[in-house]
Amino acid sequence: MRTCLLLLSASIGLLFGTVAALGQTSAPMPPPIPAPQDVAYPGGTIELDVDATDTAHGVFRVHERLPIAQAGPMILLFPHWLPGWHTTGGEIEKFAGLAITANGQSVSWRRDPVDVTAFHVDAPAGAQALDLTFQFLSATDASQGPIVASPIGTEVEWNNDILYPAGYYATRIMVEPHLTLPAGWTYASALGSGTAGAAPIQFAAVDLSTLVDSPLDAGRYANRIDLDSQRHQVFLTVFGDRADQIQAKPDQIAAHRRLIQQADRLYGVRHFDHYDFLLTVSDRLQEQGLEHHRSSENGVDTGYFTEWSDRVYDRDLLPHEMTHSWNGKYRRPADLWTPNYNVPMRNSLLWVYEGQTEYWGQVLAARSGLWSKRDALDALALTAATYGARPGRAWRSVEDTTNDPIIANRPPQAWRSYQRSEDYYEEGQLIWLEADTLIRERTHGRKSLDNFARAFLGGRDGQWMPESTYTFDDVVAALNAVMPYDWAGFLHARIDDVRPEPPLEGLTRGGYRLVYTEERGDYLKAFEAERKGANFLFSIGFSLGEDGAVSEVMWDGPAFNAGMTVGDTLVAVNGESYDADQLRRIITEAKTDHAPIELLLKTGSHYRAVAIDYHGGLRYPHLERIPGAHDLLSQILAPH
Repeated sequence: MRTCLLLLSASIGLLFGTVAALGQTSAPMPPPIPAPQDVAYPGGTIELDVDATDTAHGVFRVHERLPIAQAGPMILLFPHWLPGWHTTGGEIEKFAGLAITANGQSVSWRRDPVDVTAFHVDAPAGAQALDLTFQFLSATDASQGPIVASPIGTEVEWNNDILYPAGYYATRIMVEPHLTLPAGWTYASALGSGTAGAAPIQFAAVDLSTLVDSPLDAGRYANRIDLDSQRHQVFLTVFGDRADQIQAKPDQIAAHRRLIQQADRLYGVRHFDHYDFLLTVSDRLQEQGLEHHRSSENGVDTGYFTEWSDRVYDRDLLPHEMTHSWNGKYRRPADLWTPNYNVPMRNSLLWVYEGQTEYWGQVLAARSGLWSKRDALDALALTAATYGARPGRAWRSVEDTTNDPIIANRPPQAWRSYQRSEDYYEEGQLIWLEADTLIRERTHGRKSLDNFARAFLGGRDGQWMPESTYTFDDVVAALNAVMPYDWAGFLHARIDDVRPEPPLEGLTRGGYRLVYTEERGDYLKAFEAERKGANFLFSIGFSLGEDGAVSEVMWDGPAFNAGMTVGDTLVAVNGESYDADQLRRIITEAKTDHAPIELLLKTGSHYRAVAIDYHGGLRYPHLERIPGAHDLLSQILAPH
């Protein structure tokens, strides 16, 4: 009897719960944001005034005069999906203080509750323009995001300093930008360069797409270096924390000039009317690399020139970002092109956009002399070892990693070797190396991937407006034009399929094999020094950052199986305070001492001891010549 009453009670409860649920209705969604149309914005040219003089607080103060063609409802957008970021790079959380007036009267606004980067405004009758004031509150600490302003330098990202009307292509909205900087500061941008005075700098009107693609760097200490003025000028403008840190020696300048020469010989044309490398050498401003069509934003630490021999790791940055002027800007994957900055991007071809750019960036670093051949081989060895030891290869394809910027928005990953975070970069590089060596071998050296680059990314010299987008089929067709082959099958097998075996065929065909020794190469030493850490991933299974902080643990490796994780700090090894050289010595001694290696770890305020039963010694990757094999890698890396 009791069981029947319980069942009846449950049934009644379920019935009333269902009725209550049926009685609820969700609020209607707001009207959709108008889709962008390829028509000119009818209001006219936007006047944009940015005051970047408050470098102490990193506050950019903006006044924008937005002409309007008619009264009524309109939507203003804060740029959200940014080219080069491959995700939502707009920092809407730092947008503040919005006030709108028309004819001197306040105009109310309302943020869209779904798309929080959209603002609804009713333009009053009789108004010819809306006057907007707001601030962009840039990060003052690295925990808040990229630091773009300091008392001695600043980086102006126009996308953070504008609202634009919805419903139009970015290329059909004209903007006249004005900028106020601290007097006496040097500035450089694809829009122009010079020295700031007391009055605002007035740039010529450009379309919104060109404006967002033309960031500006400025600072108290600057060195503008002419790399090539023969045609379509190329400048390297260096901004630093101190005057001595921006001075380049003649041989350093010569290497950067050879980069331009080697890029010319690879691509055949320059897809710009002029080009500016914007290089910040700073421990205050963000370290970064971000491509643009006629410039690139490059941030390195203060030793780029002054500690040249120890900063080899940084020296493929400029070749990589400049290559994007051809691959990513002049030509871009079709699903990465969007008509404005609030239409979502898709990343399916990042293994071309970034993977092939990574390949050419390192090849050009070697061909120009920014790297030695040994640096290039050591860098390639580290990449091959890293992607050869990826447990995540067993479940995830390279193609799926192209979604990572959108999935994770690029924070650090707890288990990168298993999660395969953004592997399309460097595994893509290995795949393109395999394609290059395959073409060279089958054509007996008559053709190479250089032919693909010139045909696919080349075109008309000086033509800097984007020519066309590309698809997978376009890539396959261009490869077949160089050398007929089953390129679709080749790429599908390496990009789309889950492939547990590492993509090292390009090394073998190039005349080299991956080996491990107990000695670190100079490139790895520079890599560790730049990160103030030590790499033991290929031996005991972890890497360390500054002060013993665990930066990565190899999934299912010795350290992983002992319970070590990112977030730990290594305090002591075998009862002695941690020191990288001391740990190297202990790992070496463990080859003959069969006792486990004892680590003392700290997590927060807690300490724990773990024992790692590892006796394989130190293992650092190198490339070794295969006796009798044709040395294609040397041909690839040799200057043209």
